[in-house]
Amino acid sequence: MFKKVAFTMYPVTDMARAKAFYEETLGLPPAKDLADGKWIEFDLPQGGCLALTTMIQGVAPSSEAGGSLAFEVEDVHALSETLKSKGVKFKMDVFESPVCHMAVVLDSEGNAFMLHQLKNRN
Repeated sequence: MFKKVAFTMYPVTDMARAKAFYEETLGLPPAKDLADGKWIEFDLPQGGCLALTTMIQGVAPSSEAGGSLAFEVEDVHALSETLKSKGVKFKMDVFESPVCHMAVVLDSEGNAFMLHQLKNRN
């Protein structure tokens, strides 16, 4: 029986650089080091876990492969501008769907993730 998604994992090539990106640039809570710097996890305040690893052989960071992580944010437009001012690269600028606003960001290793903001439903 499936219980929940345990974590979203991204491969990284430089753990120190990746950890700094997620902690310092994005402002995620401090990571837990679970394997001597080869696997770290960020537990988000309202649920979800992002794991970064250098342990998996033959898997490289990519903005083109498989699934992607989406962070729910309060203000996607403001956060996008803040991240751009810090030199963060975007694969897709903020765009609108019928139910939300999103942007696709590249992390320090080349993995893509999304910033996501639901529209108000009045």
